[in-house]
Amino acid sequence: MASLEEARDLLREFPVVDGHNDLPWALREQVRYDLGARDIAAAQNAHLHTDIPRLREGGVGAQYWSVYVRADLPDPVPATLEQIDCVRQLLARYPADLAPALTAADMEAARADGRIASLMGAEGGHSIANSLGTLRGLYALGVRYMTLTHNDNVAWADSATDEPGVGGLSAFGREVVREMNRLGMLVDLSHVAATTMRDALDTSDAPVIFSHSSSRAVCDHPRNIPDDVLERLPVNGGMAMVTFVPKFVLQAAVDWTAAADENMRAHGFHHLDTTEEAMKVHRAFEESNPRPIATAATVADHLDHMREVAGIDHLGIGGDYDGTAFTPDGLGDVSGYPNLIAELLDRGWSRSDLAKLTWQNAVRVLGAAEDVSRDLRATRGPSNATIEELDG
Repeated sequence: MASLEEARDLLREFPVVDGHNDLPWALREQVRYDLGARDIAAAQNAHLHTDIPRLREGGVGAQYWSVYVRADLPDPVPATLEQIDCVRQLLARYPADLAPALTAADMEAARADGRIASLMGAEGGHSIANSLGTLRGLYALGVRYMTLTHNDNVAWADSATDEPGVGGLSAFGREVVREMNRLGMLVDLSHVAATTMRDALDTSDAPVIFSHSSSRAVCDHPRNIPDDVLERLPVNGGMAMVTFVPKFVLQAAVDWTAAADENMRAHGFHHLDTTEEAMKVHRAFEESNPRPIATAATVADHLDHMREVAGIDHLGIGGDYDGTAFTPDGLGDVSGYPNLIAELLDRGWSRSDLAKLTWQNAVRVLGAAEDVSRDLRATRGPSNATIEELDG
């Protein structure tokens, strides 16, 4: 496996920046943030996709930890603060391995220090409760991207997996994007409707990201990115971070998942429930209906296409570990990234291409957002607009 050794060698110099990992939510759901009960300094293979030994084995050099909360919580803001606190507890508990990071320079300093740069991303605009002041509060606490929606619409932006609401971004939604630009918070377009993607690109002065999304041309799922949107990334300067979730990358898995989700609802569970009781229902369904298997090659097919459309300077990786029940063969947890890099090496990707994919693009994009923020802060102050004023 010469290519696997070459992949590991490359990752020692240019480690993976992963755009999305749901470890904080998994810790909330499994042990209510009792970090001693899920000590990630030791292997947690039976419980989690993520721990420090496997992050090291996988060549991860920077991680955006998702501070996701469910959109149906009665009050999502305190729960989001708890998620941020969880990340801070992890950083305090494992300082030899995890380095707090707020900037591109922090990411490079962590790499030089041999630590994993730890950033935060909020997954879903419901976490700001229609408040630009709350958005600024999340930024002050270290959140460096916000996904505009999760699976459901918010009042000012349409989700990919909900019925059309405002037709993309409302006037307040565009103000959210402008305020994120002013702050230096990356606008994340994973989970949003294609109309929202296009409106955000029309509005944003800074590069956008897709923290964990793949190609719709390769796998026709609404969570993926249409080619006309990918084509706009070179002008915008942003990046699309390919995800590994089988139901987003393999068409047969899309169809299987629709049937599995219906089975979950028929048994009284939310289709995204990953508790043990819910997983028993999943496993029983899978025994009767074998699950189509994605592989590292499946993910590489997306990257090949996305490189053709957007160019190598606009690609990254966002595995969605600990936020998905199923993973591809060879990419079962955070130790698997070398398998994907080896697959791409076998397809003729150059070392310089792969350095951009794993490390350089993500660092550049965050740095570019910081540059835009510096210019905007010099010309305008914080927005205090309300959704009532702008949307009526």
